[in-house]
Amino acid sequence: MFLMTLRTLTGVGLFVAILSSTMPCWADRDRDHDRARRAVEHGEALPLLDILGRVRSQLHGEVIGVSFKRRRDRWIYEFKVIGPGSQLTEVCVDAASAEIIKREER
Repeated sequence: MFLMTLRTLTGVGLFVAILSSTMPCWADRDRDHDRARRAVEHGEALPLLDILGRVRSQLHGEVIGVSFKRRRDRWIYEFKVIGPGSQLTEVCVDAASAEIIKREER
């Protein structure tokens, strides 16, 4: 399970790195990383790997994108997930508790 998650994260990271080097609109992802790192350092959020370890089985698909945002005085990881039948779903997870707080099909 851990190896599969690590492999998925590596693939997502490579995908984001390639796009960020060719598309300026992906520059915000770098700021997401910095915000997440600071939030983890201050004890306001769990690391991404911990979050994925807790919610992976509830995502119901492959993670193709991750963002980190502040919403109503709490940090949120937003996962873009491709599920069965190529259904795109956005799953919002509280970064401090790993609780899924929203799931929206696109």
